[in-house]
Amino acid sequence: VQLVESGGGLVQPGGSLRLSCVASGLTFRWYRMSWYRQAPGKERELVASITSGGDSANYSDSVKGRFTISRDNAKNTVYLQMNSLKPEDTAVYYCYAVCVHTYWGQGTQVTVSS
Repeated sequence: VQLVESGGGLVQPGGSLRLSCVASGLTFRWYRMSWYRQAPGKERELVASITSGGDSANYSDSVKGRFTISRDNAKNTVYLQMNSLKPEDTAVYYCYAVCVHTYWGQGTQVTVSS
């Protein structure tokens, strides 16, 4: 099983990024998918989560209204659209899949700085 994130980078405050996570080796449509992040010196925290069918999502209070999680089960991909980015959004962002088993991606760095 592999979860491969991409789309991270350096962006100015107020900017946008779109993260992608492509899954392989699992039946993607069975899995609830989430994005987590971990900033230096802090614990990993849940950012957003989406049901296996994509019909429901939830967000942490810190990103609600700015980030949108979505998925394309035909492409085995989950996305995180991040708008109005703030310096405090700087972190490594991880993709997480959960069903009977759980899997993590390797992470992608997002840096918000002027």
